[in-house]
Amino acid sequence: MSTRPRDLGLVGSPACVLFYGINGAGKTTTIGKLAYRLRVQDRRPLVVAADTYRAAGIAQMVEWAERAGVASFAGKPGADPAAVVFDGVRNARSRGLDVVLVDTAGRLQTQHNLLQELAKVGRVATKALDGGGYESLLVLDAVLGLSSLSQARAFHKAIPMTGLVLAKLDGSAKGGAVIAIESELDVPVKLAGVGEGIDDLEPFDAEGFVRSLFEA
Repeated sequence: MSTRPRDLGLVGSPACVLFYGINGAGKTTTIGKLAYRLRVQDRRPLVVAADTYRAAGIAQMVEWAERAGVASFAGKPGADPAAVVFDGVRNARSRGLDVVLVDTAGRLQTQHNLLQELAKVGRVATKALDGGGYESLLVLDAVLGLSSLSQARAFHKAIPMTGLVLAKLDGSAKGGAVIAIESELDVPVKLAGVGEGIDDLEPFDAEGFVRSLFEA
């Protein structure tokens, strides 16, 4: 397992967390849950809907933001995702919001053009943050098993990851592939989805997770 810190590094003004992964991994749901969690902790999040390929994806993210009781900033369908992220960070600053949570379009690890687009989003985020860093989180579906390793390799090559989110850990899947990912890439799981409720997102408990694998 990785020895790197598992806490979210929410530093900067604003702090920024970029989420990405394949279609259906649980990005939008995870962002909605994290937005709610941060609001309860007296943070002031802005959800940025940068999945500009799907109008339905934008609408879903905005709906989750409303459910979480936080502000949102949505790009128009067909807009440049990197530009949406840049404008979203500026919007957060102008409104005095302190955490930007970015939803991006789902993409497969074999879609090299979309991985290059994601890399651009990362570069533009750094520029928008005046050279500051951001959390870069790959959302993995716990059901997918070892195929998650090839995903992680490809995404990490395109945009350096600072952490992983293990979604849908409440299902029958145990998500044991993350041990291989953490060991090879030295990227820690930081969050885990443990149910469908808005408060069903928890900091990842590495010791408890390993224990559960042996208890299965």
